[in-house]
Amino acid sequence: MNPFSYGGIVGNGAFCNRTKELADLAETMRSAGRCIVYAERRMGKTSLILRALGKLPKKQFVTVYVDLWPTDGSAAFSEATAKAISTAAESTSKRLLEIGKSLFGRLRPSVSLDNPGQPKIDFGIDGRAVSKTELVEVLAAPQELAEKTGKTVVMVFDEFQQILDYEDDLTERQIRSSIQHQKNVAYVFLGSRKHLLQSMFLDESRPLYRSAMHYPIGPIETKHWRSFISKRFQDADKQIDRQVIDLLCDQTGGHPFYTQHLCHVLWSMTDVGGEVDESVLQLAIEELLRRESHAYVNLWESLTKNEQRFLRGLAQSEESPKPFSSDFTRQFGLRSASNVQRAAESLESSDIIEREESSFVIVDRFLRLWIRQLFSS
Repeated sequence: MNPFSYGGIVGNGAFCNRTKELADLAETMRSAGRCIVYAERRMGKTSLILRALGKLPKKQFVTVYVDLWPTDGSAAFSEATAKAISTAAESTSKRLLEIGKSLFGRLRPSVSLDNPGQPKIDFGIDGRAVSKTELVEVLAAPQELAEKTGKTVVMVFDEFQQILDYEDDLTERQIRSSIQHQKNVAYVFLGSRKHLLQSMFLDESRPLYRSAMHYPIGPIETKHWRSFISKRFQDADKQIDRQVIDLLCDQTGGHPFYTQHLCHVLWSMTDVGGEVDESVLQLAIEELLRRESHAYVNLWESLTKNEQRFLRGLAQSEESPKPFSSDFTRQFGLRSASNVQRAAESLESSDIIEREESSFVIVDRFLRLWIRQLFSS
């Protein structure tokens, strides 16, 4: 079975490093702190958080994970949060209904059995708008649960920037009002759109200004990938040279998703007893780009000329470029800093690039390689 996992929640066996991050996040949870964790898409932040939650002893903690990605307003937020809190606290039908009525009486909880016969809780929202009183009840529940159980409650809201698309800022304002006085409740806010999350927590005019510490998650250093990758090849009686691993990580930038994906293809292409050299690595990269080429062509053709030129500049630069410099604008035909600014803002809003210190990075590492290949001939 291929030992390199990508595209979903990564389990223990396929998890590379993140020792410091796990320790830091666990300490935040244990101390009932407030933390905002942000990273590019597919950086593995959800897997990281779920791993951290799994290490907390159940006798001392109630862990609640709420995925806000499918929510579109305060009603959906309330329902998703109430369901997550209820199911984290209890599992049997009777106790599930009891805790639902105790914490969320205004939402009219009911319990039924799903297809596998497991109890599930529902609330009488039915697409209607929720009142401020009902929202307050939902957001007060973690503190009530902590008091009822004598445990620390850990609330995790994934894709937290989704609340910016709600019908108004009631949810955002009420979250700040509700959590600031709570004790024995930790809050971790996850997100993949850094510029939106930073605007929520660093803009003085926003309700959540300075209400949580910032914890960015970046790529994994090559030194940690070396032993991780080589061991998984060796366990299958396959060999990969350290220099090839370094080159592989240079191509993916150490990004977990793209590194695991490329290793997955490379491992599949290598026979038992075989050895991976640079030529095999190049074949694996070409195979990946061939698979993705249709999507990349469609994306490329949807961009303006200035956006294409800007991406080409980022892709072909060996080190972090200075995109607003005269050298960059001249070399890639952008003509002026204002053209660069417009292209950068558009690409960032589309999640094609991400701001990185004084420069930008192309989020999809394979797209970067595809663009380099496009202009290599």
